[in-house]
Amino acid sequence: MKIEISQIANLPSRFGSFKIQSFKEGIKEHLVIFKEPLQEVVLVRVHSECLTGDTIGSLKCDCRDQLEFALEAIEKEGGMVIYLRQEGRNIGLLNKVNAYALQDKGFNTIEANHQLGFADDERTYEMVEFVLEHFGIKKIRLLTNNPKKIESLKNIEIVERVPVVIKPNEFNKGYLKTKKEKMGHLL
Repeated sequence: MKIEISQIANLPSRFGSFKIQSFKEGIKEHLVIFKEPLQEVVLVRVHSECLTGDTIGSLKCDCRDQLEFALEAIEKEGGMVIYLRQEGRNIGLLNKVNAYALQDKGFNTIEANHQLGFADDERTYEMVEFVLEHFGIKKIRLLTNNPKKIESLKNIEIVERVPVVIKPNEFNKGYLKTKKEKMGHLL
């Protein structure tokens, strides 16, 4: 598939001053947020879109907290966030809302996905390797708790996994427990 790449632009934000560049893959437009200079070993967060968390501040997940943690870290030491348009573990917004409705009825996040005919996690990470190659990055420190992200990056040297430490709340404790016990997240 052909990837279209935007120009680089400045993005002042409440977290600091960053550069941004977009990568269009079919109908999905991913965003890279980065702080220069990029070191030989780059601090990287691979973050999948979560409209309800990232934008609205949903307490059902830890997505916004993880994104803000990453932006604060790269403001301090440089690095990048690769923001992938993979809403709801890549089941889309409509199905994510349907999964939320099933969770309201007592299903956990994985059971809800299964009820809708999806795998535990439908995300893919080929775009990450494309972006890192585009920037000439060969070694990273990966900000993640998800072992699937570590396993999926085969053509990049992960020098260190940097834990994303987030304080749970009363609404996401069960969600985080499921991620840890059923998906192997390193929480």
